[in-house]
Amino acid sequence: MDTYSINPASIIDEAVDLSMRLTGTDFPVSIFPSKIQRIISEVHECHNYPTDYIAAAILTAIAVGIGNTHLAQIKQGWIESPILYIALIGRPGANKSHPLSFAMRPLFELDIKSSVKYQKERREYEKYILACKKEKEDKEQAAEPVLKKFIVSDITPERLITIHQDNKRGICLYVDELMSWLKNFNRYNSGSEEQFWLSVFSGKPIILDRQGNKNSAFIKHSFISVIGTIQKGLLKELTKGERSENGFIDRILFVFPPNLKKEYWNELELSTHIVPLWNSIVKKLTDIQCITDEEGELVPTQLPFNTEARTLLYHWQHKNTDLCNSEMDEVLVGVYSKLDIYVIRFSLILQLSRWACDESDKKEIDSTSVEGAISIVEYFRITAKRVQGITNSSAMLEQLPTDKLSLYNTLPVEFTTSEGITVAQKQNISADSFKRFLADKKGKLFENVKHGRYKKLI
Repeated sequence: MDTYSINPASIIDEAVDLSMRLTGTDFPVSIFPSKIQRIISEVHECHNYPTDYIAAAILTAIAVGIGNTHLAQIKQGWIESPILYIALIGRPGANKSHPLSFAMRPLFELDIKSSVKYQKERREYEKYILACKKEKEDKEQAAEPVLKKFIVSDITPERLITIHQDNKRGICLYVDELMSWLKNFNRYNSGSEEQFWLSVFSGKPIILDRQGNKNSAFIKHSFISVIGTIQKGLLKELTKGERSENGFIDRILFVFPPNLKKEYWNELELSTHIVPLWNSIVKKLTDIQCITDEEGELVPTQLPFNTEARTLLYHWQHKNTDLCNSEMDEVLVGVYSKLDIYVIRFSLILQLSRWACDESDKKEIDSTSVEGAISIVEYFRITAKRVQGITNSSAMLEQLPTDKLSLYNTLPVEFTTSEGITVAQKQNISADSFKRFLADKKGKLFENVKHGRYKKLI
């Protein structure tokens, strides 16, 4: 802990983080308001969902709740929206989807209510239009109903834009398996979809203008966040093609719990106030009224950083720049550079989350929110290194001789030296040869968990 942060509140925060780390997480849970900390803690204890997943999903839900209502202002002409691209990494059965469902449920429920209302209005509208045609009367033009949404799933970019046109506050693409989303890139127009996602990450305007297409659209302030899951074994696929070269992967934040073991069920139940509490926090955010101009375009409220917060932010950015300049891995350089953007976005998200929990105002971004944002991006720096280590190891794995590749695939996820020798000898590989292989690939394909015990990195 830095000396400038030593105070009773920070000591409690450190205790909260330590408690969470003991349950298998590195995520800095204490950056959240106390109400959200309690939600995360109870959901973890009762449902055994990894804390990292719960925290990241809640961050995303808060970001979507904010949407285009507020932007973070760094300086004149430089603003950032709370757009997030997040991937939850785990193996099958690691409880990746359930935390997402929990965090997003208030938004899904709002969408359900909106859908019911829309269907009713749609039926009334169609009856009115039909009546006008039958009577051949020139009646007052009725406004066509629009469907209000926060969450979308499997969808084409053009349909996504059309929905966004009716929901300029912002939407979230919720993808249960991110690889299916990525594999569908360019299924309609080669190269265009990936460029689309690169563009909307920055909140740039969207223009859809197709000849003969009635669904032409213009969105001045785009807001599309993305969250989904991906299996650890598929990370190698994620970096294929141009994604590792055009900066697309740099934009994705990876949630990667250190402990991915399957947990036993328990008989604990959530306190009856937890779900209503989470619903109320999200509702306070979604109830924020959007300001619009004469043309009906949104005019987001811009939150500046106060003097102390700005000093803290710039100090961190200078350190991050030094890390970028000293890092030899070009992929990590790209990731670290994007953390400059994410630290601003997380500052805004935390400021509004504290306001929604009655712990602050939303007139400006203060140093508490910036400190929390720095803690979050440092967590994602660690997970980015782990992901890059895995993708590098995958490339190394593909270069192994056939006998060594077979041996590696046959070894259990964790093993002792003697257990590894037994597996190797069954494949006609001597003990000495196995030990040399283990020593040569330690830190590359194997992790030394403790003396005499190893874990495969892939």
